[in-house]
Amino acid sequence: MKNYQKASLVLLMLSLLAGCSGKNSDSASTTPPDDGFQKELQTRLITAKSGDIITIPAGFHPINRGLSLNVSGVTIKGEGMDKSVLSFKGQVQGAEGLLVNASDFSISDLAIEDTRGDALKINEGSNIVIQRVRTEWTGGPKEENGAYGIYPVQTQNVLLEDCVAIGASDAGIYVGQSLNVIVRNNRAEFNVAGIEIENTIGADVYGNIATNNTGGILVFNMPDLPQEGHSARVFDNKVFANNTENFGAAGTPVSSVPAGSGIVINANDRVEIFANDIKDNNTANLIISSYYSTGFDSSIEVAENYDPYPETIFVYDNNFSGGGSAPDGLDLKALKVAMFGIGGSLPDILWDGYVNPANLDKDGLLRPEFAICVDNGSAQVLNADLANGSDNITVDGAQFHCTHKKLPPIVLPNLGG
Repeated sequence: MKNYQKASLVLLMLSLLAGCSGKNSDSASTTPPDDGFQKELQTRLITAKSGDIITIPAGFHPINRGLSLNVSGVTIKGEGMDKSVLSFKGQVQGAEGLLVNASDFSISDLAIEDTRGDALKINEGSNIVIQRVRTEWTGGPKEENGAYGIYPVQTQNVLLEDCVAIGASDAGIYVGQSLNVIVRNNRAEFNVAGIEIENTIGADVYGNIATNNTGGILVFNMPDLPQEGHSARVFDNKVFANNTENFGAAGTPVSSVPAGSGIVINANDRVEIFANDIKDNNTANLIISSYYSTGFDSSIEVAENYDPYPETIFVYDNNFSGGGSAPDGLDLKALKVAMFGIGGSLPDILWDGYVNPANLDKDGLLRPEFAICVDNGSAQVLNADLANGSDNITVDGAQFHCTHKKLPPIVLPNLGG
């Protein structure tokens, strides 16, 4: 056989192997899109009708343009999150990998890799089911990665379970401005925020693993959004060793999250944190903070209806261990050494100390209905007293020993939750 024929056969075999592999690799990353598959998939998404099931076969499928679906009642299904892989490593067009503007939507058993922007965004839909979906940036944590992995926003009745999110420069799993949500049994790793619930009303977050992120699980309430969030239960999660350096873009909310944060509550109300295993997060296992300590523009007065304070917080029955031994930032490092010595650790719970003066009693404490309550054995709370320039930093447990009425479970009719 002539040498050039042998070379052609070798190149053909390498191409076939790259196209059939379910794993990304250096050779696969340079594989051009399979125009036949890409066009077929785009056509099926564009011409879809309610009730359609769009299947993604096993294999490594290079895609170079963003995909979108605008028809309700459609299911997208692959053959496994490590078998059916949509790779956007060569993406030249589109702000997302897959953008869905539809209701009664289900997606399962596939992976979306290396998108230029967000991997899977679902906008303004109801009755959304996301199962066994992996989103990943395969080059490791870096600011150039897309912001969000799995990203339902302004949605209602959402079940997000058994998924994996890796490498997002904002949040691996993010649910924003939504209503009635269950996020369970997922794994989030090497993101800035592993799992983030933002401006959402009614969320149950349980059975998840959050590790190697900058912050493990965040419950945030930010200004200038159409909806304020409240009423989240975060329980039965494993939140450990979230010590990855913050690689979020400057100016984004998560860029202020210290590396080494386990669970962070920021400016959100009626939040329960219970029965979690939270350990070895170098700054603190649990942080409770107001908008004022995020480092953003303090001209928040313009948002008249926005509540910047965390209130009605209930922390109980968690297993805290390790953590607080190597906090991020010079101020926290100095505070740790000054109060606990070089070999000491910050307490499991850090609170910035900001309170709404309108909700204080005659003794200067939050009235019972707004209090931060900790019923968690020997767990201590460090009040950083940032509102007063940290003039009176205290460590206390007794002041916070109280309870709140527990929130009801989230129910998702007809969605298995």
